[in-house]
Amino acid sequence: MSPNGLVVCAIKIGKFIGAAMKSGLVSISFRTLPVPAVVELARRAGLAGIEWGGDVHVPHGDVKAAQDAGARTRAAGMEVAAYGSYYRLGMVSGNPPFEDVISSAMALGAPVIRVWAGIEGSARTDAAAFAGLVSDALRVAAMARSQGLRVGLEYHAGTLTDTRASTHKFLEQASHPALFSFWQPPVGASKDQCLDGLKDLVKTGKLGSIHVFHWWPDDATRLPLQSGAQFWKDYLALAAQAEGERFCCLEFVKGDDPEQLMEDAKTLNLWLKELT
Repeated sequence: MSPNGLVVCAIKIGKFIGAAMKSGLVSISFRTLPVPAVVELARRAGLAGIEWGGDVHVPHGDVKAAQDAGARTRAAGMEVAAYGSYYRLGMVSGNPPFEDVISSAMALGAPVIRVWAGIEGSARTDAAAFAGLVSDALRVAAMARSQGLRVGLEYHAGTLTDTRASTHKFLEQASHPALFSFWQPPVGASKDQCLDGLKDLVKTGKLGSIHVFHWWPDDATRLPLQSGAQFWKDYLALAAQAEGERFCCLEFVKGDDPEQLMEDAKTLNLWLKELT
C-alpha cells in the first residue's frame, strides 16, 4: 500500500496466529531501512510474514534483490506474504513491464502480486477507460496464473477501486480466478461504510489480504492500533468469515517508529488469537 492506502496478500501454510489469518508487515512502512533491518524488525515483532515493496526494497526486475529478500525472510522463520508492485493497470507509459514484475515475484517466492487499478478515481474513469482497465487486468491475471501466481488489486483512493460500488463492478467485469482484491479501510469513511465494502469482498469470495493501520479521522493523523479497537475488531471478525487464508499486514505506524511497530504487532497478534 502507498502512504495513503492498503495492498494485496495471499497465504501459504505457515505460522498461524488466527484461524485463517496471519500477521505481517508491509515493508514500505520503513522505506528508509535496508532489507536486513526490515526482516529483523518483523522478526522481533513476532509477525508471520512480510509483503515486500517493488519501489525500494525489491525493485521490479531485480531478480538478485528479490532472491536475497526472500531468502532472508524465510531464514528468519517468516513467509513472503506478497510482492507489492507499483504496476498500474492501463497505464501507457511509466509502468514496469509486467514480465519484470512476475520475474521479481517468482524470485522472491511471493504467491501474489499487488497491482493498482489505474491512475484515476472511479468518478473520473469513463466507460472506455474502464474497459481498458478490465482488459489489462485480465491480461496480467492470465500471465500471473500461468506461473502459479495470483494478482490482487490495491483497495485505494485515486484508483478505480476507490469505492465499494466501483470495486464490485470491476471485479464482476474482470472476472478471473487469479484476480481478487486486497482491502483496507478507506481513510475518513465511517465504520459502517468500511464494513459494507469488506462484506462485499467476503460474500463474493474476492477478499485477499488486509492492510492494517489506524488513521483517524484523516491520513494526517496516525494513531496506535489499539486506539482503533472499536473498528478493527469488527473488521477482523468479518474477514475471518471469508474462505481461505490471508495476511493482515501492518502498514505505516505512528511516527514511522519501530517501537510503535512492536506495540501494534502485539495488539494485532492478540486480536487474531482471539478469533481462534
